[in-house]
Amino acid sequence: MTDNRIIEFNEAANYILNRCPQKPEIGIILGSGLANLVNYIDNAVTIPYSEIPHFKTSTAIGHKGNLIIGTLGGKYVMTMQGRFHYYEGYTMQEVTFPIRVMHAMGIKTLMVSNAAGGINPTFRVGDLMMITDHINLMPNPLIGKNIDEIGPRFPDMTCAYNLKLRELALTMAESLNIELKQGVYVGGTGPTFETPAEYKFFGLIGGDAVGMSTVPEVIVARHCGIDVFGISVISNEAHTITSDTVNDGNDVIIAANKASEKMSLLFKKIIENI
Repeated sequence: MTDNRIIEFNEAANYILNRCPQKPEIGIILGSGLANLVNYIDNAVTIPYSEIPHFKTSTAIGHKGNLIIGTLGGKYVMTMQGRFHYYEGYTMQEVTFPIRVMHAMGIKTLMVSNAAGGINPTFRVGDLMMITDHINLMPNPLIGKNIDEIGPRFPDMTCAYNLKLRELALTMAESLNIELKQGVYVGGTGPTFETPAEYKFFGLIGGDAVGMSTVPEVIVARHCGIDVFGISVISNEAHTITSDTVNDGNDVIIAANKASEKMSLLFKKIIENI
């Protein structure tokens, strides 16, 4: 008997594929303030999340809630213009549902981006950090009955972020004269920004940047056998207490928008060379 979850994944996948002239090869998830990449997509097909069976709608600031499908860097790609977050009240299964749909569509590579707070003291607002690893502080999206037809009960996460894609990114960044930092992303639930004590703790346990997304999607992608590449745009810096209010959600969007252009150029160059 077919798992009802697989039926839902396939229904959403078939709806999307029926709207496209061909199958996408690469999936891309754009985080807060990083939607400008879609401006580089040719022959774009736009599908609002609200039209896709079983998809949720994105309520986060800076997340438009559309699939943009078309040609980027010579490859046919499917871009999520906004993602779902645990802090919006969605379950982890709902947060990661689009990844299951990508797998059902035959997508083999996932590129993720996010706006993140810089923990590493050398990071500045506007820096790009290639994610080399992550620390998960959220509920694991694989909790519950495993879907054996899709992936193993205990998937390996030794190399969650594909080494070849990381090496390619470093080469492409150098060719574009873009400085690409590297580091570990800490994924928390939000929606509060971190306290100074939490920033300090995350640094002590090995974190370089912190945010409220990405990790669940990466875990599910690896469970499906999808290769992952990720970038964080440093949109605010870890602070000690210098004033009553330091972090602001609108400031994060502004900072991410400013860095979006160089991230878009880098993503396009990587995709050209995959």
